[in-house]
Amino acid sequence: MGLARTRSVALIGLAGSIVEVEADISSQLPGLRLIGLPDAALAEAAERVRAAAKNSGCALNPHKLTVNLSPAALRKHGSGFDLAIALACLAADGVVPAESVGAVLHIGELALDGRLRPTPGMLPAVIAAARWGYRTVMVPAGNSDEAALVPGIRVIGVASLRDALIWHGARLEPIAVDVLTAPAEEDSVDESLDLIDVVGNDEAILALQVAAAGGHHVFMLGPPGAGKTMLAARLPGLLPDLGPAASLEVSSLRSLSGRPVGRSLITRPPLEAPHHTITAAAMVGGGSGQIRPGAAARASHGVLFLDEAPEFAAAVLDALRQPLESGRISIHRANAVAHFPARFQLVLAANPCPCGQYGTGDDCSCAPNSRRRYLARLSGPLLDRIDIQLAVKRVSAAELRLSADGGRLSSAVARERVLAARAAAAERLKDTPWTLNSEATGPWLRGRQTRLAGSVTALLDRALERGGITMRGYDRVLRVAWSIADLTGVSRPGADEVGQALYLRKGMAS
Repeated sequence: MGLARTRSVALIGLAGSIVEVEADISSQLPGLRLIGLPDAALAEAAERVRAAAKNSGCALNPHKLTVNLSPAALRKHGSGFDLAIALACLAADGVVPAESVGAVLHIGELALDGRLRPTPGMLPAVIAAARWGYRTVMVPAGNSDEAALVPGIRVIGVASLRDALIWHGARLEPIAVDVLTAPAEEDSVDESLDLIDVVGNDEAILALQVAAAGGHHVFMLGPPGAGKTMLAARLPGLLPDLGPAASLEVSSLRSLSGRPVGRSLITRPPLEAPHHTITAAAMVGGGSGQIRPGAAARASHGVLFLDEAPEFAAAVLDALRQPLESGRISIHRANAVAHFPARFQLVLAANPCPCGQYGTGDDCSCAPNSRRRYLARLSGPLLDRIDIQLAVKRVSAAELRLSADGGRLSSAVARERVLAARAAAAERLKDTPWTLNSEATGPWLRGRQTRLAGSVTALLDRALERGGITMRGYDRVLRVAWSIADLTGVSRPGADEVGQALYLRKGMAS
């Protein structure tokens, strides 16, 4: 009997730190004491570990056990340290070789009967272990497929603490147990949604393609039934598959949110559509204990759709302003800072007034002041960050009859156009840190190599001089103009592309 140690992982956001779990047996009164800044869930590990060890056929030593989680200054959250604590304690008691336990990194939560539960954040935890140079990890069997997605890692999936002890050399007879798995969850994006289902609204369909080509944010204003939600739900289908880095990031965020990843990385852009009652913490991330990603972070490399945008709390909407500019969310706590990616496409949809009938020809029951106050809930600084702002009208009976003749654009064809446009943009931006037009800075767009002639930007210059747009809006119109040019296959935007981009920016006012 003596000192034994193993290792686990503590997550802060998507970043992980290696935690050394040390167990020591003394001759004092019985007990199991955890030290090293555990949170409430982790402090309860003592009872879980004691019950799980007894029910696995290897009760803990009756003498006092002291378990230290090092570094002591780092606060540890969650129940994923249970397996490491149990094995360190039993290795200190000589039940299993301390050398074997010390050579493996352990992650997993124990049930009282000794089974191992799937642990949220397994993918980013194993990625962190790989970055720190560890090559062998033991995880719950329900997480083994997810952990195996990290290349260069030997994954040992065990269904129970007893199986883990047997693997480490304990002389126990194996007992079959049910493998605990996380409940299956439907994907947020319905791949059956196709752009060909949209009737009319040609301007909005073009705006969606431009947004997909350049990664632009969109605001759609229109009455109920105009098709705003239908259009927004089809935007992810126009986006290309995720690249390797983006796929790993999206899958890690899903894992950290407690949703199963499965046997393969996520390859399609996500769609997050939170209800308007969402809080600021749920939108950007947070939590009283472990910091979890919010809807904005989970929408990274995909679409964040806010339907009935004026109904969202002002604090929630304004919390998106900084991520829209930086593409990153930083959540500060007294003893830690968690960082999450936030490179999403924001799609806002709103009615023209509280009753939704203003401008439709039907009777509107809202007073002018009521209409102004309703849309004023969307702050000017937030709207100034939206590249495409478009009015969506209801489909007329004539458009409905014409749609029966076919000729509508499908998502597959539109995606091919988007892929070609993104390839053209990537070639132009190959010597820059950006890959999308929406990421390019104003000084670069107005620089020597990409500066457009005065005759091309004359309409845009007049809008700036008259105060119709801000300098930020000026640059955003240029970004949209380049996306339109890429989509139409021309090498540089002309006056038509700039005029079209300005219309997409100011379409609600026209």
